Amino acid sequence: MWLVRLFNTKFISAIQKCPDGLQDVMQIYNSLTNRKETLVPLEPGKIGLYVCGITVYDFCHIGHARVFVVFDMVVRHLRQLGYQVTYVRNITDIDDKIITRANERELGFADLTAEFIGAMDTDMAQLGVVPPDQEPRATGHIEQIIDMVRLLIEKNFAYAASNGDVYYRVDRFENYGQLAGRDLEKLRSGARVAVNEQKENPLDFVLWKKAKPGEPSWHSPWGEGRPGWHIECSAMATHCLGDQFDIHGGGFDLQFPHHENEIAQSEAATGKRFVNTWMHNGFVRVDDEKMSKSLGNFFTIREVLGRFPAEVLRYFLLASHYRSELNFSDTALEQAWDGLRRFYRALQDQPMVSRDEHHPAFLRYLQVMADDFNTPEALAVMFDLVRELNSATVDQQPQLAAQLRAMGDSLGLLQLNPVEFLRLASQEESDSGDLLSDVDIEVLIEQRLTARSAKQWASADQIRDQLTEAGILLEDGDGKTRWSRR
Repeated sequence: MWLVRLFNTKFISAIQKCPDGLQDVMQIYNSLTNRKETLVPLEPGKIGLYVCGITVYDFCHIGHARVFVVFDMVVRHLRQLGYQVTYVRNITDIDDKIITRANERELGFADLTAEFIGAMDTDMAQLGVVPPDQEPRATGHIEQIIDMVRLLIEKNFAYAASNGDVYYRVDRFENYGQLAGRDLEKLRSGARVAVNEQKENPLDFVLWKKAKPGEPSWHSPWGEGRPGWHIECSAMATHCLGDQFDIHGGGFDLQFPHHENEIAQSEAATGKRFVNTWMHNGFVRVDDEKMSKSLGNFFTIREVLGRFPAEVLRYFLLASHYRSELNFSDTALEQAWDGLRRFYRALQDQPMVSRDEHHPAFLRYLQVMADDFNTPEALAVMFDLVRELNSATVDQQPQLAAQLRAMGDSLGLLQLNPVEFLRLASQEESDSGDLLSDVDIEVLIEQRLTARSAKQWASADQIRDQLTEAGILLEDGDGKTRWSRR
């Protein structure tokens, strides 16, 4: 890999001589410390990354898309820097919602989860999300979950209640609340104890749930039951990556209580610091409102991909910094589509050539990405490069195009043939029956060229107006006409 040389002395020397003062360090905002910190792997050259996946009882929505695309970008970039990344993303395949939905549809829970895991894989493939190295499922790690619960009981961090559930003793973990910046006393004063609650403390959370009649269950020392949500990730993460690893990611909504509880469970069990760096991406809003089914502004990935190409959605998700809130709207997606068109138009007719690894344009790109994966600035660098490419000499253009493609690769963009992308229409337009087909467009262009050759300017202009009205952009040059959809 060409970027593996980033860690070679020669390439680092070239970076240090860059006019922009590029540093050979990666800065990541750590939610645990609330500041940017230099990435220092536990093992040089290797990164262990765990990301909380989804509970598979329905189709993935655009909030899920943001998590998956953000951490796919993180993995791609770290690998291009030369890191050996072990990427683990879990699946929660047993849960109250899963059981309820399976009962509603009169399915076994495993049949339901298999259906939606398949749907998730299809959605992610369309978005260009590379599969994780490991994708553990909760039901495949019951043994590890039971072992961790047993260990927490032995260490007096957990207790079996008389109702058959097992709870974690929050009071026993000194740093509880550190990740979310919550004060334990304030949390306790704001908590309420439900009727017949078996908890010693209202803040205690469940590790193992006694099975209700007819529910899926597994045998344990505390009777038939199933794992609580939080313990699943602690058990799967430590099983796949060890007692300590480098980065744990997920949506901001998981910071408390899910990730807070992961820290409490894992560190109490192992006696070691669980994770070095916590990364959380921001919420998705729709037209400046919180996304929710009750408001009617809830969109699945496949609904969006019925109206916009998948790479447009991916671009949109990366156009805002991962930690910021993201406002989803048709207008924003149209702007994303326009941005991608500018990139692809610049790449039209450009040959594939070997890339100069020390090119200043790419060093600028690395500089902004080293600042906590600043994808908006990275896209700005790419737009600067497009302007440079469009005004460059014919001899300079192929190398500039190679730099643009490399930046796109790091973000999972510019993966299509430029001509194919520029001629894409939405599925909605295609289904309407009013869309001009590629063949129809080519015929009209040929008729226009014939009219121009015969100096029938009015006829040629009429055809151009017809194509323009149909949303077709024509570009004349070098004795030929190229076309794309607006």
